[in-house]
Amino acid sequence: MAYVARLKQEYKERIVPNLEKEFGYKNIMQVPKLEKIVISRGVGDAVADKKLIEYAVDELSRISGQKAIATYSKKDVSNFKLRKAMAIGAKVTLRGEKMYEFLDRLVTTALPRVRDFNGVKATGFDGRGNYNLGVTEQIIFPEIDIDKVNKINGMDITFVTSAQTDKEAKSLLAELGLPFKKN
Repeated sequence: MAYVARLKQEYKERIVPNLEKEFGYKNIMQVPKLEKIVISRGVGDAVADKKLIEYAVDELSRISGQKAIATYSKKDVSNFKLRKAMAIGAKVTLRGEKMYEFLDRLVTTALPRVRDFNGVKATGFDGRGNYNLGVTEQIIFPEIDIDKVNKINGMDITFVTSAQTDKEAKSLLAELGLPFKKN
C-alpha cells in the first residue's frame, strides 16, 4: 500500500465532513483544501556576502525536505547597493505529501518550541483565503543543528488554500491543527 501522510488521511476522513456541515456545501468539490505551502526567506546581508544565500538554501532544504532555490532581485536599488539579478533570498514550494508532512511537523514539533507560545495570530489572512505566518527563528525546527547556525534568521510561511473567504480558510487551517490565538 502506498504511503499517505497522516494529515492528508485526516483531511479526507474527518475535516471534509466537518467543513461540509459547518458551511453547508452542496458538493464535496466546494470544500476548501490546502493547495501549497511556500516557505521563503529574505537575506538582505547577501549583498555583501554570497555565502549567506547558500546557507539559507541549505537550511530551507533541510526544513522542508525538498530542494530550495535562490530568489533574485528584479531591479536595481542604489540605496541598498542592490543590482538587478543579485541573489537576495531563498524559497521552496511544497505540494502534495511533502506539504502535509511539513504542516504536521510545524504544528506538532516546531511551533511548541517557540518561547512563550500561545498560538499564531489570526490576522495573517489576505482576504482571498490565504494565510501568512512569520517565524522569527529557524532554530525551532528540529532539523536545524543549533551549533552549525551562523545567524538566527526568520522566515515567512504562506498557506495557499482554495477557500473563497478568510472565514473558510481559518476553519480549514484550524481543523488541520494550526493553533490560532483566542482573542
